[in-house]
Amino acid sequence: MTAKLTHFDKDGAAQMVDVSDKPDTARVAVATGRISMQPDTLALIVEGRAKKGDVLGVARLAGIMAAKKTHDLIPLCHPLALSKVSVDLEPVGADAVEITAAVKTTGPTGVEMEALTAVNIAALTIYDMVKAVDRSMVISDIRLRLKDGGKSGKFQAD
Repeated sequence: MTAKLTHFDKDGAAQMVDVSDKPDTARVAVATGRISMQPDTLALIVEGRAKKGDVLGVARLAGIMAAKKTHDLIPLCHPLALSKVSVDLEPVGADAVEITAAVKTTGPTGVEMEALTAVNIAALTIYDMVKAVDRSMVISDIRLRLKDGGKSGKFQAD
């Protein structure tokens, strides 16, 4: 697969893509990831015993806020008017939290980076809130699961 890298000009310099001629279309992206930890750490989170408070609630809000600020974090991302951001955090097994972020907008460019940023920041927030009891946590498997809308159409991961 050979694709043109649109974030570089003809001389190879970084550039923000011009989307002014692209039509507004409904766009959605879903990203997922995981943070693994010691079973005692997950129990602390689920039982609400973390000293810093509601770990999953704070991580959800951090993920939502991060999606809204993606353009401030990633230099060539466009500022977007997001119409919906949801971040779901689900304990799985005895030692992990699965994170799913879904982002929607109607506009000339997609929201993949916003969904991926939401997952990353939610995971980092969990890490930050319980690192005092478990510095061995591992953030992993962050990926785009779904992208729909725009000229390139739909992408769905296996």
